Amino acid sequence: MLRRSLSRLCAGEEKRVGTRTVVVGHRPVLETDAYVAQKFCDNRIVSSKYTLWNFLPKNLFEQFRRIANFYFLIIFLVQVIVDTPTSPVTSGLPLFFVITVTAIKQGYEDWLRHRADNEVNKSNVFIVENAKQVQKESEKIKVGDIVEVKADETFPCDLIFLASSSIDGTCYVTTASLDGESNFKTHYAVRDTTVLCTDEAIDALTATIECEQPQPDLYKFVGRIIIYRSNQEPIARSLGPENLLLKGATLKNTKKIYGVAVYTGMETKMALNYQGKSQKRSAVEKSINAFLIVYLCILLSKATVCTTLKYVWQSNPFNDEPWYNEKTKKERETFKVLRMFTDFLSFMVLFNFIIPVSMYVTVEMQKFLGSFFISWDKEMYDEEIKEGALVNTSDLNEELGQVEYVFTDKTGTLTENSMEFIECCIDGHKYKDCISEVDGFSQTDGPLKYGKAEKSREELFLRALCLCHTVQIKEADQVDGLIGHPERKYTYISSSPDEIALVKGAEKYGFTFLGLENDFMKIRNQTNETEMYQLLHVLNFDPVRRRMSVIVRTTTGKLLLFCKGADSSIFPRVQQEEIQQTKVHVDRNAMDGYRTLCVAFKELTQKEYDKIDRQLNEAKMALQDREEKMAKVFEDTEADMHLIGATAVEDRLQEQSAETIEALHAAGMKVWVLTGDKMETAKSTCYACRLFQTSTELLELTAKTVGESERKEDRLHELLMEYHKKLIQDIPKNRGGLKRSWTLCQEYGLIIDGSTLSLILNPSQDSSSSNYKNIFLQICLKCTAVLCCRMAPLQKAQIVRMVKNTKGSPITLSIGDGANDVSMILEAHVGIGIKGKEGRQASRNSDYAVPKFKHLRKLLLAHGHLYYVRIAHLVQYFFYKNLCFILPQFLYQFFCGFSQQPLYDAAYLTMYNICFTSLPILAYSLLEQHINIDTLTSDPQLYMKVSDNAMLQWKPFLYWTFLGAFEGLVFFFGVYFLFQNSSLEDNGKVFGNWTFGTIVFTVLVFTVTLKLALDTRFWTWMNHFVIWGSLAFYVFFSFFWGGVIWPFLKQQRMYFVFAHMLTSVSTWLAIILLIFISLFPEILLIVLKNIKEKNHQVRCRIAVRCPLQA
Repeated sequence: MLRRSLSRLCAGEEKRVGTRTVVVGHRPVLETDAYVAQKFCDNRIVSSKYTLWNFLPKNLFEQFRRIANFYFLIIFLVQVIVDTPTSPVTSGLPLFFVITVTAIKQGYEDWLRHRADNEVNKSNVFIVENAKQVQKESEKIKVGDIVEVKADETFPCDLIFLASSSIDGTCYVTTASLDGESNFKTHYAVRDTTVLCTDEAIDALTATIECEQPQPDLYKFVGRIIIYRSNQEPIARSLGPENLLLKGATLKNTKKIYGVAVYTGMETKMALNYQGKSQKRSAVEKSINAFLIVYLCILLSKATVCTTLKYVWQSNPFNDEPWYNEKTKKERETFKVLRMFTDFLSFMVLFNFIIPVSMYVTVEMQKFLGSFFISWDKEMYDEEIKEGALVNTSDLNEELGQVEYVFTDKTGTLTENSMEFIECCIDGHKYKDCISEVDGFSQTDGPLKYGKAEKSREELFLRALCLCHTVQIKEADQVDGLIGHPERKYTYISSSPDEIALVKGAEKYGFTFLGLENDFMKIRNQTNETEMYQLLHVLNFDPVRRRMSVIVRTTTGKLLLFCKGADSSIFPRVQQEEIQQTKVHVDRNAMDGYRTLCVAFKELTQKEYDKIDRQLNEAKMALQDREEKMAKVFEDTEADMHLIGATAVEDRLQEQSAETIEALHAAGMKVWVLTGDKMETAKSTCYACRLFQTSTELLELTAKTVGESERKEDRLHELLMEYHKKLIQDIPKNRGGLKRSWTLCQEYGLIIDGSTLSLILNPSQDSSSSNYKNIFLQICLKCTAVLCCRMAPLQKAQIVRMVKNTKGSPITLSIGDGANDVSMILEAHVGIGIKGKEGRQASRNSDYAVPKFKHLRKLLLAHGHLYYVRIAHLVQYFFYKNLCFILPQFLYQFFCGFSQQPLYDAAYLTMYNICFTSLPILAYSLLEQHINIDTLTSDPQLYMKVSDNAMLQWKPFLYWTFLGAFEGLVFFFGVYFLFQNSSLEDNGKVFGNWTFGTIVFTVLVFTVTLKLALDTRFWTWMNHFVIWGSLAFYVFFSFFWGGVIWPFLKQQRMYFVFAHMLTSVSTWLAIILLIFISLFPEILLIVLKNIKEKNHQVRCRIAVRCPLQA
């Protein structure tokens, strides 16, 4: 793709490497020297990562790129090569377990992908060859093949639409699998091939297609088809997105179509869109890596101390070579430095279990299994769309509990995106009520004009609403859609709810759109007469122009251009004296929270139209820079128009959106609204959804306050400095150290528009204000709420990136429902898509998708809070239990002459992390609810208690580390003092070092498991099963392991040790006492905490009663 992009930029000719030439049906063209055959990929889809042959090496390579796995591999190799105190099995088996579990998981996922690929690749399709239909497997389609697709079938590759069973050469498709849009889209066949609707006719076609190389944008396509006919000049026609049928889309309400394959296999737009998203890493992962470095330093320190003290100990000749253990000749001749290095490695191996390799598998399992709770949440299921929440990535679950900034779209996110026509104005006259055929429909409003507009102007306005759109009509029983009236037997379909609302508004006032047939738009007027208009050109809407136009010809031959768009886009292009009377209505409607559009027209002469037609056709035929050339023609065409009036459409607030924003504010989050709407409309919505309170002081940085003069940069600088002084210099610094204390101060809100943001982010070269951005950022961060209006999609992403990269790297969340929100969703730490009415591009590109904005409250305050607490506890617990495990081993070296003698048996070393202590913490990290979910949702301030990564800071980490060190000391020295009298039985039989280690290990397993039981607040049958089951399994395993003479072991050092140990009453008492002493500080803390909470509750009750008595 990079080479292709470079080739497009570097080449200068029209036809270059950045384009491809496709021969339709592989029929040779007469001018053979003009065509150089190109090789294209086959139609196989490969979404799998591995093959049977490369799975093992590729998967192992990927797994060993993880530091912990690579570290344990080195330790294992050291154990194999060097004579170490523990068997290679002790580190090899846990590593093998981790690698195997991960490989099985990834292998299974890849097998599912292989199976899905085969279903697609082996499906049957029909190719037209030699005027006959030939059945082939989908993977055998080649670029240039003519493919026949029947109704309700999925397109097997990207096709140029040549002909269909419909006479007018149209077909209807749904693209739900691509962008989630379930509405029907109309596609058009190439004008000159629409009649070729039989196998024989289509096979006789001789043509070539020149088009751009594959690129992932679903909504862009640039190409042209050249049709060759005998004894005639070749005909060239432009090709655009309306002629391209995408792989994955489904043919609807059309019997069959013919198309020629232009992109196949991994070059189809669907395949290019599903090739990976950038990987987002959570803050928890960063904390794990930091803690891992600390424990690695502890490990190195232990190994260094023990190696040093060993040689200090051996400086005494008697200790170095006692009479009962003389050195061999080889040992005497070995270099001392090499011996020291070998000993250092041996100590590293002995203590290596302080690094918890199994933690990574447990964390992965916790994230994967935990994500199902979001999908299963019935409260986040929407009855209207029959869908619930969706998790696209489980790696960021805990990040939901750390959000500081929420960036939200307005239309379709805070509002319903269900448009209703409210009113309109024509030549300054307000119209609200339905009209009769005679009386008109004017209504006056306060200081606005009385009376009504001329009848001809009313009709012109309503015709403009009926003609200037891309609405399609379909029979109501054939498609799900919006049905305006029960008696109407059709429904309007459009990608924009605004357009349907306007067409319905015109229908309410007597002008009904009847559909498009053979390039003629039909409307029924107020006198029930049918009018016909030839549709000559559609100048499509785009977010940059913010308007759309149509050029039509009346039956009398008159040429008209109708245009509708945002007021900021229309006003500069109409006669200035016409603006004021309409602007009053537009501003008032915007203040009321309505979405406004202005309508304009102009009459074209035949000469003007011929020029526009020629320019448009030239621009459409361009293979390079087509969009820029089209935009230039649009700009020239949509000039010197006459303003007719404006419309007002209401987009209601979503249910509970105001309550949700209040809850997010109370939880310490700052909410920013980023919208493309005009300021007045967005401002009204922000007040309605309580983003701005009546007490909020608003600061404005808009074209209105900055001005349009040459001094606007100076004025902007003045405003920035004024606001900076007000917010930063004049407000005293917070002394209480409260987290997110801005919620306690005077509330400020900032309003900025797109043009002013461009000035701030991209100041002119001669501007002395290069620090605009920093001042602006400081102002923004001090405001409780920010409204950014008139934002382009790229500007939304710039805002998110700017906040994300500030000092402290605050966690950002973006939520939106449309394609224009995708950029900010991908930019934020956490991206949330709403399954809205503007398609599913947002939910498809997001990390999580929810049906409504209100579901964000529970997703963050309940799920996010709990996920963070669970995984934070899991991480700290893993480091804690491994420190408890290895510290006694380290202390034991001081009592065995630093001889690297292991304290625990190899089986215990191997099974500790895999079996004895893994399941309880996994169950805890999936099921724990330290606070009830309803309480978390209803009390947002609880969210602040875990904000700023509170549970994985150095303070709690040190607490867990000291707790682990304390318990390790208790385990070792408690058993050591018990062994002051090594005869623990009445018969005087002495216990040995393996009994000593087994007692320490027993106390260890019971203590760390019971510690988790003390931490558990939400008990389920599963918690009981894994906690008590793990302890029972340990006891059973110990009896079993020591009760059998194993033939594969060289020595039976654990034979009958555990059973014999439990025959001593002293051992029983010691185990129980040591477990109690180890857990006593934790029990004491819990008791003190409960007493403190009860005292607080009592004080609250007294405080409530006293005012009542007074």
